[in-house]
Formats: sequence, structure tokens, C-alpha cells
Amino acid sequence: MVFLIKAAQLVLSLSILVVLHEMGHFIPARIFKTRVEKFFLFFDPWFALWKRKIGETVYGIGWVPLGGYVKISGMVDESMDREQLAKPPEPWEFRAKPTWQRLIIMVGGVTVNLLLGMVIYIAILFVWGREYLPLQNMAYGVHPSELMRQEGFQEGDRIVGLAEHPVTTLEDVGKAILLDGARVVEVERNGKHRFIHLSDDVEEKILDRNEKVLFLPTVPFFVDTILPNGTAAKSDLRRNDRLIGVNDRSTPYFGQFRDALADLKGQQVSLSVLRGHDTLRLPVSVSEEGLIGVGNRSADAYFTFAHERFGLARSIPAGIQYGLSTLGGYISSMKLLFSSSGVKQVGGFGAIGSLFAPQWDWQRFWEMTAFLSIVLAFMNILPIPALDGGHVMFLLYEMITRRRPDQKVLEYAQLAGMVLLLALILFANGNDVLRWISGRL
Repeated sequence: MVFLIKAAQLVLSLSILVVLHEMGHFIPARIFKTRVEKFFLFFDPWFALWKRKIGETVYGIGWVPLGGYVKISGMVDESMDREQLAKPPEPWEFRAKPTWQRLIIMVGGVTVNLLLGMVIYIAILFVWGREYLPLQNMAYGVHPSELMRQEGFQEGDRIVGLAEHPVTTLEDVGKAILLDGARVVEVERNGKHRFIHLSDDVEEKILDRNEKVLFLPTVPFFVDTILPNGTAAKSDLRRNDRLIGVNDRSTPYFGQFRDALADLKGQQVSLSVLRGHDTLRLPVSVSEEGLIGVGNRSADAYFTFAHERFGLARSIPAGIQYGLSTLGGYISSMKLLFSSSGVKQVGGFGAIGSLFAPQWDWQRFWEMTAFLSIVLAFMNILPIPALDGGHVMFLLYEMITRRRPDQKVLEYAQLAGMVLLLALILFANGNDVLRWISGRL
């Protein structure tokens, strides 16, 4: 069921983005009286799920959910319609229009996606505001990942700040380390301040280990729910018991308790439980998944979250800034691809779909849609033949030199770009398959 919910969110999100992206090409094309032969959501090799001709344009839905397209008359595109291009240009064709009009048509999709991302962020801030957990409100410090422990962090360290990098939340800390080169972290440990110096190649280690989260807020573990089908339901555990140990291992915090059970899958263990003023030892079986079927109290029981509300006047500049920050962060992350570990992190539809919420959450859905819209804008403007940026590259060449590129050059470039994109799609989704097999997706 979780797979279907995430898949449905992914398909809906991409459908919205693809239709609006293609509208960004379609509308200026019609304004400049350029004929649009087809407007399709998804690709339709051999047949379409649905199509209907309205005026000069055939609208339809294809059966291959890898994007969509508009077919503009007289343009070198993925259709590779050489027969049409071999004839003299007609007045309604793309190639008959002035260069500046063709340029506007080509950048229309990218422009729509960039603006759409910002508009969605504006709407999110206006409707839901922003809720976050400030670093100073983490009374119990952080639970570091295995790599961060190797780098010098300990359970319960309170992160005070990063040298030359302003941070407010744990998410800011992770981004600063991975993307911005932050290497010195100030922490408070046992009431004393100290500085932790990270390895110069820490981002390479993060990618190699596929550690998606470097820090989690540390919290105690007070039993709030006991699942009826879990092994704890057969024990003497009660609601409001505090779990503080597994066998002879002290686990005063939730992260430590979870890690201890992960090392004892399928075994019978003795839990140290604090009930009122009494400390008890209760036997319980650990499942093969490293679980006993108990839930902790909600985060609200341990932390005070900051909630920032935005009126319309404030949400507009804040949403635009958030969109630009998202774009800048994504561009910065591209440098990580130029390493052996970074290449392994390239993901396809499976990796994208895994980012959506396991339950239908409209706020998370729109956050992901805004992010993907900005990513789509950036990827499409790259100067790669077959992408919008490839067409823009040749149009800028024509504007500067006042000479049109040879038709054969455009055709070969389009073909090469299509082969490259297909190879990237296969590689990215192949990575997803490998991660799924290894349980890392």
C-alpha cells in the first residue's frame, strides 16, 4: 500500500509538472502563430491511451510515463521528422519564425517550471507556514549517525553552531557539511564547549555509505503505544514505562535503544525499565526486523517547535527566496556527482518516489512538487542536445553569428542527445534497482 501511495503521488506530481512545462512551450508558440501538431502527457509510441484533435493540435495521453512533449511544426525534435524538414519552410513553422521568437518558445517551459516552484513555495508558506525545531530547543542533544560518531560526535552532543556557516536546524547542519564544505562544528558536551573537526573528505564518506541523515534529535524512550501484533504485547511492558537498557547495555535514549535491538535481531533480551521509582528487568523477544512493537511519545512531548506564520505580503518574498535557495542548493549538489561515490547516488523514478510521504500528505506533496519543478527547470536548461537548453544553445549561436546551424548538424546533435538521455535514464533507474535489491532504496 505504501508503494502505491508513493507511486500515485509521483505520477500526479510529474503529470502536473509536465503539462505545465509543455504549456510553457505551447502558449508562446500559439502567440507567435506557430503550429503545434501534438500536445501529449506521457509518450505514445505505436498507440495512445487517449487522443483528440482540437483545431490544428492533437491532444492526448500516452502509455509510457516518462514525461511528455509538444510537437511543433518545422522543429528538429525527438520525432526526427526529416520529411517535413526537407521541404521549404511554411509561414506557420518554427523554423520560419525570427530567432527571438524561437528563443522565447524554447525557454518557455523552463520559465514556467522555475516560476511554478516559487509560486508553490509561496502558497505553502501562506497556507501552512513553517514549523521547525531550532537547535537550541534540542534539550537532549543529537543522535549522530555511525559516520558522525567516527568523526567525533557522541550521543547527547548539543550542536551550537558551525564556523562561518549560519545554521538554525539539523537540516541546515547536514546541508552545510555536505554541500557548503563546513568542517568545524561547535558542540556542548557535559556542559563544556568543544570543536569537532571533520575529515576533509567527509562528503565522500557520506555518499559512499549512503547516509541520508547525519543527525537525529535525541529523545528518551517512554512507551506510548504497544502494538497488539508485536512481541512487546506478550511481555509485562506498560504504557509510560521508560526503556533505559538492553541486557547489560545502557540505552537512556531512543536512538541507542533502537541501535541495540538492531544488533540483537531474533534474540531474547532483558530490558531495563524505569516504572515510577522502580527499575525492572523484563524479558522480551526481538523480531527478525530488530523490533519489539512499541512506539515512543510524539516529538511534541519532548520539544518546543517553532512555528512561523506568513501573511500574503511576507509569503511572496519568502517563497521566492526559498525557491532560489533550493535552486542554489541543487546546483551545489551537482559537484558531488563528479566522484565515484556520487555517481552511485544518481537515482531514477524509484529514488524520487521514495521522497514522498508514505501517507497522502498534501503539504509534503506540494513541497516535493515545488522541489521537482525547480530541478526540472535546471536540468532542462542544461546545454545538452535534445533538452531545451540544447536548442537554446544553437539559437544563441545563431543570434551571435547570424548564421543558422546546418540542418544535418541539428539532426545529429538531437540524435546524440536522445541517446545520451536514454543512457542516463537507464543508468539512474538501474541504480534504483541495485539499491532496491540491497535494501538501500
